[in-house]
Amino acid sequence: MQKEKLRLIRKQKGYTQQQVADFIATDVSNYSRKESGDVRIVKDEWDKLARFLDVPIEDIYEEEEATVVVNNDHPVFNDRSAGVISNQNNYDNIPGDIIKNLQNYIALLKEENEKLKEELKDLPRGRK
Repeated sequence: MQKEKLRLIRKQKGYTQQQVADFIATDVSNYSRKESGDVRIVKDEWDKLARFLDVPIEDIYEEEEATVVVNNDHPVFNDRSAGVISNQNNYDNIPGDIIKNLQNYIALLKEENEKLKEELKDLPRGRK
């Protein structure tokens, strides 16, 4: 079931799906599936959405009848709607731009690591 109240208020407030996704620490495609009703929105996400949109939760909340779409391959996958119990820490409050910056930094470190490995290959055997 599509979340028409949520979508309408988000658009009225002038926010993009990307901005909302960043706030609830998920990727935009996952948020889009939440808004379209394909992925369940859990209680703490409803609270965050209401806080972000600066409205009472009743103004955006609609009952859930969602199917769960799992995308474990995405680096920012953060959907816990399947009811899976995890012993991971809860990082839902980390803003999306911080997550993106960290991912970019990790990518940069990986590149640097590969360059250093190549330099090591070029060194004479006795200097390693």
